[in-house]
Amino acid sequence: MSAEGHDHAIDHEHEHHHKDTFITKYIFSIDHKMIAKQYLITGIFMGIIGVGMSMLFRMQLAWPEESFKIFNILLGDKWAPNGVMTNDIYLSLVTIHGTIMVFFVLTAALSGTFSNLLIPLQIGARDMASGFMNMVSYWLFFLSSVLMISSLFIESGPANSGWTIYPPLSALPQAISGSGLGMTLWLISMAIFIASSLMGSLNYVVTVINLRTKGMSMTRLPLTIWAFFVTAIIGIVSFPVLLSAALLLIFDRSFGTSFFLSDIYIAGEVLHYQGGSPVLFEHLFWFLGHPEVYIVLLPALGITSEVIATNSRKPIFGYRAMIMSIIAIAFLSTIVWGHHMFISGMNPFLGSVFTFTTLLIAIPSAVKAFNYITTLWKGNLQLNPAMLFSIGLVSTFITGGLTGIILGDSTLDINVHDTYFVVAHFHLVMGISALYGMFAGIYHWFPRMFGRMLNKNLGYVHFWVTAICAYGVFFPMHFIGLAGLPRRYYTNTNFPLFDDLQNVNVLITTFALIGGVFQLVFLYNFFSSIFYGKKSVMNPWKSNTLEWTAPVEHIHGNWPGEIPHVHRWPYDYSNPAHDVDFVPQNIPMKEGEEVLHH
Repeated sequence: MSAEGHDHAIDHEHEHHHKDTFITKYIFSIDHKMIAKQYLITGIFMGIIGVGMSMLFRMQLAWPEESFKIFNILLGDKWAPNGVMTNDIYLSLVTIHGTIMVFFVLTAALSGTFSNLLIPLQIGARDMASGFMNMVSYWLFFLSSVLMISSLFIESGPANSGWTIYPPLSALPQAISGSGLGMTLWLISMAIFIASSLMGSLNYVVTVINLRTKGMSMTRLPLTIWAFFVTAIIGIVSFPVLLSAALLLIFDRSFGTSFFLSDIYIAGEVLHYQGGSPVLFEHLFWFLGHPEVYIVLLPALGITSEVIATNSRKPIFGYRAMIMSIIAIAFLSTIVWGHHMFISGMNPFLGSVFTFTTLLIAIPSAVKAFNYITTLWKGNLQLNPAMLFSIGLVSTFITGGLTGIILGDSTLDINVHDTYFVVAHFHLVMGISALYGMFAGIYHWFPRMFGRMLNKNLGYVHFWVTAICAYGVFFPMHFIGLAGLPRRYYTNTNFPLFDDLQNVNVLITTFALIGGVFQLVFLYNFFSSIFYGKKSVMNPWKSNTLEWTAPVEHIHGNWPGEIPHVHRWPYDYSNPAHDVDFVPQNIPMKEGEEVLHH
């Protein structure tokens, strides 16, 4: 950062001495730390709804056509007459669960929370490049969340064409119950969500490029910041494509166009559409949909890098290789979308191209996995809850990733496409891994956000039950998928072929219900610790990055007086030139001290 820029940052601090009201401090705040909390608490609320829905439809799968009082209470007489779930509402629950978890929890809550909290603090900036734009991006996210939730309460029901909203189900309002107003609200909600995501991403990129403190070169950035920075770039490249797909779908639905609709018959009636192609929508959707996996995963991997290095008390292994792997994953993720479409009638030669690029992603992913394991090897491990969740992420990233080799190969994928094998794969490699990264980040940076500590023992209970139940849910799914059980069927009782698999569905649901209920341990720990947790010291984990040099009391501007300058890379743990096992980035180099190679 230039000297003039640095002076400007100091001047900027003096603009904030006026007294904040409740509304300017907690609601329409432009302080990145408060916006991070808003994202986190909104994301946790959306997560409760998303997980609750999955528990409901898992009950339906385990005990189909049985009467449950809770179905009637939550879904009402129309969708659960006499406590028996209808097929329409089952599809709606699956659709909204997928949408909420992928976009509202794992994209917005994960990136929104930790990019906002950590980018200014870890690069030594007073705040984001644009505090106002940051505030607007959160409120657009909040508005899109409200619209998505409101679609659950309309008479014709919420969208029910799957979270991928393929036409023609999503393009014809008369196709099924959820193709009406519920689908329209879904599309409007997603358009607003994409606007929010783009504003946030542009802000993150500009902040990282322009507002680094003196001495903070790109090769001294923590891996968390690299992950958030590259994730934001992927979002800027791919989210507008989904926006275009959503807008064209709105045109097809409401203005009589035919972008995604060809010759269609409904109940013997010939519709006037011609010339469009639903496969075009698949291309547009998955051009975002696959990079989206890494928009979800890369921030979690960045958080894991930080937590593992800090709690192994040794430098991260292969720092530059980790940066290169993040960049390689980002590039490759934009040229593999076709592996979701192997059975859409794709030219086999094109399928082989997508197979090749898909399998290439295994290389940078393996670099990350091996580097985590090598960092852990012979480290002085501090097995606190954040560290356990990070190690859990490495585990699910490897086990979930291995099945990706099968799904990435066009000839093998055809056999298990649209079965529970796919559900098991992406929930492990993306859903559970990203959730573990999010939990690791919350346990690690909670003291930075709220000035208090989470209860460690409750954290251990939360981790072990979650880890056992996550594998208990998704590991057996691989087997019922290999047996051919299709996803998205609300009951399999019509097919005698699948009768023997019903016991496995009961087992999966039992683990899902236990795991879901035990998230209440985390919720209790989180919300009670905000008010009653043990007060935190400035640097509870003895970490090297700049956020722990700021005072515990939050001030707008992060540091009183001058911003700390950076003299070393962020992973100087167990440096032989120093008596203590950590050397923060703002500590000047000793005379004759060698820069550690990374």
